[in-house]
Amino acid sequence: MNKPNPELKNIIEAALLVAGQPLTIEKMLTMFPAESQPTREEIREVIRQLEAEFENRAIELKQIDRAWRFQTRDKYSPWISRLAEERPVRYSRALLETLAIIVYRQPVTRGDIENIRGVSVSTDIIKTLLGREWIRQVGVRKVPGHPALYGTTREFLEHFNLKTLEELPPLSALRELDVISQELNLRLNLEPNDRISQHGHESASDEIHGGTEDEPEHVVMTEAHSAERE
Repeated sequence: MNKPNPELKNIIEAALLVAGQPLTIEKMLTMFPAESQPTREEIREVIRQLEAEFENRAIELKQIDRAWRFQTRDKYSPWISRLAEERPVRYSRALLETLAIIVYRQPVTRGDIENIRGVSVSTDIIKTLLGREWIRQVGVRKVPGHPALYGTTREFLEHFNLKTLEELPPLSALRELDVISQELNLRLNLEPNDRISQHGHESASDEIHGGTEDEPEHVVMTEAHSAERE
């Protein structure tokens, strides 16, 4: 195919630099009047060109799910992080265990999480994860009470610098949460002296390493989440 107009490349590059969030092709198309919109393939070609141009630069064009953003490469994070004036947020192991279960077992209910961890799940933990937009309700289970089912979001992928959930380490490789965070360069700040389990139960990483059967069929997914997973 013919190379896209150089001005189109400049427009896309500028938009990605100032967007402040990953941009999908659909979002990029909204910048252009209907009568002069580029094709999706032209935008994809621009993205390929930008990925190639920034391949050996300190900044990379990173794909997050079906969106793209410019970001500094992970190898430079030790220097860049020193510019941050805010004190990094610390997360308890209970919160990270809960998040790990949702990530690897989604969609799950609060009851599923409690069965795996062996202790009750604090309402504040669920509220925090929802507030961070790392998880969201994706449906309900068709059992008495219709408990909410939770799954991860695009914001989760964005925060943890993942293109898709397939980039997560497999369950067979799960060990301590802080070891995983170092391997993925997640920069999680664990609360010091935070016990993995408050009542002598096994940690979530030990529990989910053993595995359980897949989710029951009696699940109602929201339309948005179903489309997102296609």
